Amino acid sequence: MERSRDGRADDDWREERCETGEETDGGERERRLRLRERERLSPCLTNDAPTPGRAGFIDPWIKRGSVRGLAPWTEMPAEIAPPPPPPPQAAAQARVFSVADYGAAGDGSRYDTAAIQAAIDACAAAGGGRVLLPAPGDYLTATVHLRSRVVLEVAPGARLLGGTRQQDYPPESSRWYVVLAENTTGAGVTGGGEINGQGGAFVITPNAQKNVMVSWNVTGDCQGDECRPRLVGFLDSKDVMIHDITLNQPAYWCLHLVRCDNSVIRNVSIYGDFDTPNNDGIDIEGSNNTIIADCHIDTGDDAICPKSGTGPVYNLTATNCWIRTKSSAIKFGSASFFNYERLVFDNITIVDSHRGLGIQIRDGGNVSDVVFSNIKMRTRYYDPSWWGRAEPIYITTCPRHAGYKEGTISDVRFINISSVSENGVFLAGSSHGLLRNLKFKNVDLTYKRLTNYTGGMYDYRPGCQEMVKHKTGGMMLEHISGLEIDNVNMRWSKGSLKGWDVNPLLFRPSTVDGLSFHDWTSLDVQ
Repeated sequence: MERSRDGRADDDWREERCETGEETDGGERERRLRLRERERLSPCLTNDAPTPGRAGFIDPWIKRGSVRGLAPWTEMPAEIAPPPPPPPQAAAQARVFSVADYGAAGDGSRYDTAAIQAAIDACAAAGGGRVLLPAPGDYLTATVHLRSRVVLEVAPGARLLGGTRQQDYPPESSRWYVVLAENTTGAGVTGGGEINGQGGAFVITPNAQKNVMVSWNVTGDCQGDECRPRLVGFLDSKDVMIHDITLNQPAYWCLHLVRCDNSVIRNVSIYGDFDTPNNDGIDIEGSNNTIIADCHIDTGDDAICPKSGTGPVYNLTATNCWIRTKSSAIKFGSASFFNYERLVFDNITIVDSHRGLGIQIRDGGNVSDVVFSNIKMRTRYYDPSWWGRAEPIYITTCPRHAGYKEGTISDVRFINISSVSENGVFLAGSSHGLLRNLKFKNVDLTYKRLTNYTGGMYDYRPGCQEMVKHKTGGMMLEHISGLEIDNVNMRWSKGSLKGWDVNPLLFRPSTVDGLSFHDWTSLDVQ
């Protein structure tokens, strides 16, 4: 499949996108971008235009809503729209501070940290604006700290290169980022250029199964092989805007939002080494009122990953994205101490990923009011050192450790889903953490062997039962109360099922109740 660097695909997997208004330039463009997101996302997910003047982010589960392409359905959200935009900052956005004027060399060998930081600080002191990294140029840097109302603009043809020395980053591993914004309002990253973490420099031994990575754990501040710098981080910030930028080769997580509010991530292309562990695409941790739209993510580890390790995750919408990963394309958790509520994933293409849609609750948080709609995917096996066994849909809750609380997962809808996969749907609650009120509507599941990896395994990791040998089920069901199947078709590819021990449905009746089937088929196909 041919792909451009901006993440757009010339293939029939991508559904037609909703149209937006004309682009504007300068400060007016920044001011109007959030308004356009508000206008464009609601029509994508509903048959109704947004309610004029509506200030709420989501009006969940009221009658008039529907998913595009379906008749109105009573349980669907009526409106998916970001919070109101912040006050206009047109005058501030017009101010441009070029790092070249502050002494940046842009030669890729000398550190430009001081020049970049000086431009950021001058911009902030002037009330905000844009800090320009002009092209051509490779700007090598240690951690740079964004300020409120400062937008870092990396021009097309320019690159910001993250340093590869531990001394390039703050003492605390929690602040190891190439670009870091803490306690900011109205900060952002844009420009059409590239931020590059030089992740290859952190590979000790290349390995097609999984690279062996550098670890800075001698500090004692972190453990294992996950002690590496992230690429871009916004911590405890508001009105975050990240758009029209390429994030390339992170050493660890790529884009990380922690306890942020009112964020838009739009037209971002993320490229990570496909063999590098823990190079997640977008991690939304304890953050609320977040829009992810028109993004291309091609990386080794989880692509879009909401986490509730430091706070709850509310009101997240991801739409019009293309994803490939050796791990999970969309994954809740596994850090999950707080709740997840009102999350929507619509019009997403997933190709050759180890796992498609995943909810992985291990720490006692609860999940409710989630919609997955208009999603096409293909999942396949990779080496078992990566979590996942090619499940198109994977919903699990169980305690990470003995004595941990068991969270519940409820009111999750899968609408207009099609998949080709090497394994079945895996729905497993636990004795005190049930899956409740799940609905599958207009779902096509095709099972086909694509690789030579051994099948017949279910993967509960982390914790729980770890890896378990098991028959392959079209759907595997455990500890569920309320499952509605409406127009679900299973197709088993005859030629590729040799040696498989398969069943359309696998469950123990004592752990499952409230099943409802309407228009369900399971067929062998050529």
